[in-house]
Amino acid sequence: MTMIVAETAQKEHARYFMRDERDEKALLGQARALDQDALAEIHDAYYPAIYRYISFRVDDLHTVQDLTSEVFTRFIAALRKRLGQPRSIGPWLYGTASRVVKEHYRARKHWDLVAIDESMAAEQMGLAESVDQAWARRELHEAIQGLTEDQQTVLALRFGGGLPIKEVARLIKKSEGAVKMLQARAISALASRMVERK
Repeated sequence: MTMIVAETAQKEHARYFMRDERDEKALLGQARALDQDALAEIHDAYYPAIYRYISFRVDDLHTVQDLTSEVFTRFIAALRKRLGQPRSIGPWLYGTASRVVKEHYRARKHWDLVAIDESMAAEQMGLAESVDQAWARRELHEAIQGLTEDQQTVLALRFGGGLPIKEVARLIKKSEGAVKMLQARAISALASRMVERK
């Protein structure tokens, strides 16, 4: 299941990250002019991937929606400013998503309750199964929080965002070998932490 989601995300992302640079620059130019069609195209193209990226780092789905919307709100605000405008679309959105997630965790107070999406419980499964899934999701997110910032970013971009190693390396300004090593160490650390929790 996870493999299918990652493959779908990679194919979806390939359409936008492998675009001709001239096309992206033209689209960004139209967006700077606040062209509604260009802004809608950017939103439609990147929202699902940014959402997945954030959902890999944040365990509450309502918060994920809010933070994803915040990324696009900041994008439009940056376009309106004369200084600090985005020079590229994807890297700017992912960089902003990373900052938004960091700000969220800095501002968030720790609590020990697990949020249960009641509509999911009512529609898809019994309450016990819903609680089990919520606890498993929470444990995974807690284990991810124990990784280094670089490891979290690589995992979120690779599996949450569905990006290929080459694109992750470009976004975080590291070599492809360094990205592969960060990914391998992160997966190993996660596996160890999840086994310890059982």
